[in-house]
Amino acid sequence: QVQLVESGGGLVQAGGSLRLSCAASGGTFSNRAMGWFRQAPGKEREFVGTISWSGDSTYYADSVKGRFTISRDNAKNTVYLQMNSLKPVDMAIYYCALGENTLKLRLGEAEYWGQGTQVTVSS
Repeated sequence: QVQLVESGGGLVQAGGSLRLSCAASGGTFSNRAMGWFRQAPGKEREFVGTISWSGDSTYYADSVKGRFTISRDNAKNTVYLQMNSLKPVDMAIYYCALGENTLKLRLGEAEYWGQGTQVTVSS
């Protein structure tokens, strides 16, 4: 049973930074893309960013480009989301996802989802 466990969420002031982590276990993750999504209260879940297995390819939502960075450590089966210059609009539950490739993740077609971690940004 594949499990994705996020950590690193919390409360931060606007302009601050947080780094989320997502550890994968219970399966084989070779050649799998990983990504991040978020869902704010009353809104649909939206794509944040994704990274290929090799780490050579990354894609971001326009709303986070230049502020958020995805990276991964395949030896640890872990993906990270570095979030800088946080804004109140970034406040949401952030979900980690595992998928066949970055294109499918960009379309929201994940094979597995984490349980989410709350990010709160105060103004």
